[in-house]
Amino acid sequence: MAEVVTKGVGKVERTADRAEVQVSFETTGSTRNEAVDALTARIAAVEPAFDRPGVEVRSRQLNVHDNWNGRHRSGSRAVQNYVVRINDITGIDDLLATLVTAEPTWLNGPTWQLTNDADAVREAQREAVLDARRRAEGYTEALGARLGPLQRLTDGDAEVWATESHRVMAAGYGGAPGVPPQMDQLNLEAQQIVVTVRCTASWTLLD
Repeated sequence: MAEVVTKGVGKVERTADRAEVQVSFETTGSTRNEAVDALTARIAAVEPAFDRPGVEVRSRQLNVHDNWNGRHRSGSRAVQNYVVRINDITGIDDLLATLVTAEPTWLNGPTWQLTNDADAVREAQREAVLDARRRAEGYTEALGARLGPLQRLTDGDAEVWATESHRVMAAGYGGAPGVPPQMDQLNLEAQQIVVTVRCTASWTLLD
């Protein structure tokens, strides 16, 4: 019995309700101990910002190494990298302002996410199957045949990504000391997340 095999794509958009920010702080010293002591003092003002509701530190990574000028040691460097998740995005501007005021060496974010994409995935799956069926119906009509029952359905690669979002990267804040920057003017609003599902369907082709 003849078959027609089609591929379907379903796409669903949802507004992000979670974000992640990567930020790092770097200090130097004549020795490794001095570099670490300076780093400890530097991040002492930063850590309290992570204790606020809706903020979760996903990763802290410390890197301490010597600097070299050719074959000669030239002091030491200490770096602490953070990956911070913001579960309550209403406070993201305040958090970013606090981090930028603390003069990070590097800051990148926000990267927008969905807390739970299960409903979006199911809706995209339905759209993918409908798309595969529409394609199959088009082929059977072109052949002057009839579309029979579904024989096989194979899940394809599912993808989740955000539409292009605004990011802020900072190597230091050049405003007045102690005055938080106006992060709300950067329009760091939650972006649309696109959930994509693909499938392959095999249908019986009736005469």
